[in-house]
Order: sequence, then structure tokens, then C-alpha cells
Amino acid sequence: MLADAIGACYIHCDVAKESDVESAIQLAITWKCKLDILFSNAGIGGIASSIISLDMEQVKHLFSINLLSKVHAIKHAARAMLRCSTKGSIICTWSSTGIIGGLASHPYSLSKAGIIRLGNETTPEQVKTLIGEEGILLRGKAATVEDVAQAAVFLASDDNGFITAHNLVIDGGYTSAISSEFHLQVVKN
Repeated sequence: MLADAIGACYIHCDVAKESDVESAIQLAITWKCKLDILFSNAGIGGIASSIISLDMEQVKHLFSINLLSKVHAIKHAARAMLRCSTKGSIICTWSSTGIIGGLASHPYSLSKAGIIRLGNETTPEQVKTLIGEEGILLRGKAATVEDVAQAAVFLASDDNGFITAHNLVIDGGYTSAISSEFHLQVVKN
């Protein structure tokens, strides 16, 4: 089993079920006697339909994974950290669709409309700035697994200073570029 091969511990966890999340956190405490870091990254794709014809059961399922899983994680990780007197980090990832409307379906955008960072961390943005004919435009690349992992490691480290509850956008400048392009179009018109 992979967990054994890398010296980890495995438990099945359906993040939509609060009891599964609580059990996973309890296993971590039993295994290591404390919880230093929780990284909540679960999510599923959006629902491809008009808002006026949404299947509300699909919306509830999407919210249970994309939104409620984060609430479950924060609730039980915070309890565990308080119980163990740990100054830990709770890191939750969401999506750029929560920042800029129209990038995905309404339910998906609603379920991804926040980034919570509780604890003592901060994170560097990887944004490439290019000067274009119309002024400064932000251009970037798609985030890789390594980009997100490096941000999470930094957020969970002692090197992050005094930053908490910070919205870190790890999108290579995509949302800034979209905003800049929209602003330029409005100014031109």
C-alpha cells in the first residue's frame, strides 16, 4: 500500500461526511499525538446547466464537497489543535472562479468563493509581469501541483510571519490578467 511505502497512515475519508473528516483528524492525533497542519483541497467540477434549470440535488452534492468539506475540516482541525495546544495551520484551497464571475457555472462559483487561511502563515504569488502596448498586463501560466504544494508548505511553515486569514491566489496572474483586460476594454469603450 502506498501509505506504508512512504511512512504515512491511510484512512478512507468522504469529505462530504463530517464524521469521516472527524475520524481522519482523530487518526492523525492518535498516530502523531497532535495536529500541526490541515490542508483541505477537496473539490469537484461544476454543473453544466443554466441557473434556471439546476438540479438542486446536484447542487447540494457539489456544495457538500466543495464547501461543507472545508467547514468540516476547519471545525474538527481547530478543535483538535485547541485540545492539543497546537499552534497549527489550517489551509483551505478554493478556486479563481470565486473571485471572477462567469468562469464557471453559478453553483461551482458559489462553492469556490473563498479562501481561508487560519494560523500563522502567508504565501508568495507566482505572477509574471509583462509590459504590453496597452500598459502593464499580468500574464501567467496554469498552476502546477508543485506550485500549490510549495504555497501550502510555506503557509504551514514558521517562515510565513504574522499573516493570517489571507486570500492567496495561485493562478499565475490569470485573474489579474482577466481583470486588466476587462478594464482596458471598458476604458476603450
